[in-house]
Amino acid sequence: MQENIILIGFMGTGKTAVGKRLASILNMDFYDTDQEIEKVTGMSINKLFQKHGEIRLKSEEALIVKKLRKLKNSIIATGGGMVLDRNNIETLKQTGTLICLTADPEVIYERVKRRNTRPLLRKGDDLHSNIINLMQEREEFYRSADKTIDTSNLDFDEIINEILKFIKNKG
Repeated sequence: MQENIILIGFMGTGKTAVGKRLASILNMDFYDTDQEIEKVTGMSINKLFQKHGEIRLKSEEALIVKKLRKLKNSIIATGGGMVLDRNNIETLKQTGTLICLTADPEVIYERVKRRNTRPLLRKGDDLHSNIINLMQEREEFYRSADKTIDTSNLDFDEIINEILKFIKNKG
């Protein structure tokens, strides 16, 4: 396989975990845009956001997308907000097939409630409402994907099989 597979979607939908497993199965390289930003900046996404704000984070995301577009034969898991910039979406579409992983807000809530590494979810006291609001704001951007998979009631193998079936039928 030469074409990249890019996983987009809301936080807690399984992009990184699925991406790593899929890359292993397909013998492809794996990149996580958040981890790439952390390597370049020397700080966690949470720390970068706290110290320099959302504008700096978006700038770093745009730089990483431009860097990763040169890749071939890779699985790329993006940060949840990466697609909020239309330029990022266009670059990602030119880079490979976009697969959006989604889940019900209640499922995402259960997956992320114990993590304190999601700065946008920590605004105010109501984590569940924050998830719903952010998902609604991002819904239109996530629709740019070539395929959407609801991970709410699927295990990793089922998600991977859906992706593999889509890629096979697409080719």
